[in-house]
Amino acid sequence: MDFKSLKDMDVEGKIVLLRADLNVPTDGAGTGADGTEITDTTRIDRLKDTIDFLVQNGAKTLILSHFGRPKGVSPEFSLQFMVPALEKSWGTKVEFAMDCVGSEAEKARESLKNGDVVLMENVRFHPEEEKNDVGFARQLAALGDIYCNDAFSAAHRAHASTEGLAHFLPSCAGFLMEAELNALNNALESPTRPVLAIVGGSKVSTKISVLENLVKKVDYLFLGGGMQNTFFYAQGIEVGKSLCEKDMADEARRIMDAAKAAKCQIILPIDRVVVEQFAPGAKFEVVAAAHMPSDREAVDVGPASIAKLREILAQCKTVLWNGPLGVFEVKPFDQGTNAAAMAVAEFTKNGTIISVAGGGDTVAALDHAGCLDQFSYVSTAGGAFLEWMEGKPLPGVVALCAQKKAA
Repeated sequence: MDFKSLKDMDVEGKIVLLRADLNVPTDGAGTGADGTEITDTTRIDRLKDTIDFLVQNGAKTLILSHFGRPKGVSPEFSLQFMVPALEKSWGTKVEFAMDCVGSEAEKARESLKNGDVVLMENVRFHPEEEKNDVGFARQLAALGDIYCNDAFSAAHRAHASTEGLAHFLPSCAGFLMEAELNALNNALESPTRPVLAIVGGSKVSTKISVLENLVKKVDYLFLGGGMQNTFFYAQGIEVGKSLCEKDMADEARRIMDAAKAAKCQIILPIDRVVVEQFAPGAKFEVVAAAHMPSDREAVDVGPASIAKLREILAQCKTVLWNGPLGVFEVKPFDQGTNAAAMAVAEFTKNGTIISVAGGGDTVAALDHAGCLDQFSYVSTAGGAFLEWMEGKPLPGVVALCAQKKAA
């Protein structure tokens, strides 16, 4: 990956179109006037370094973002309610423009002074955005001098503001995008070996492409969550009443064959936490994976599995994590995921591994374990992170790299 960084650009006095991802979770209370509250400001907070650079270096910043999936202009999807949260996080004044193109956008553009920041209205109010319409991309481009993409979490979408703009303006990656790409590259594309991937989640069917790509790139693949049961079943091992995609057994065997050919060792749990009837605080027992009772359900990995994981961690230099190892949302069946997360955090703190995590419920699981800030890097990009793990090209990133190459 070769792209220009924001630090490579002369932004003083220039109008910078900053593509951010402000599609943050809210309490769903309605529009700003009705008291909508942002429940997680992580995506906003992580933009601060980019905003600071632009403000301190005299840029005139117009922020482009989407929020939700509006069908045309929909007041409940307006970005205006976010302004106080942005100002609080970034420590700078943020104005608001009632549209991202047209007369309102032009008015905002003309009013800009060096160091100013303006949030433009939801780009998805225009259907041309998601169609990556060339004319709409040109309209956006006409507002600025430089395009800065700092929305890795939207980089898997080929939309006008995430991909199209890079064809019409000098372009660069913001600091959040740059950090994300560097972390991901260090974890999978150019890692320090040996590499361990920890993959959990409920179903194999949703992660076939991820597993197919990983077995070609990592040295160890530790499987947890519901998907472990499909791999056990594919080998003729009892899974009892556990969640299991029996129709995916052939796919599991194919992945195991591919791993063997690539010299990637797939590791399944040695023991499992099982219950007769799943419920919070339900009575449980730990059984050997090879001796699963036919009338029980597996809901977590056991202590021997965590001990095995620690042995592998001691041999590795890079760890990639996606998905919980059990039903972490319900106590006491969070113990396996918590113990694994704490083990990775411990090795990270000791400086023996680089750890990168993201996608799906991973952020929530690591936060629950109290380890969210103890990994080398945790991505908040759900879909983009998973598509990267699948080895798919991300249009927003490809566009930035193509421009650097052309330059």
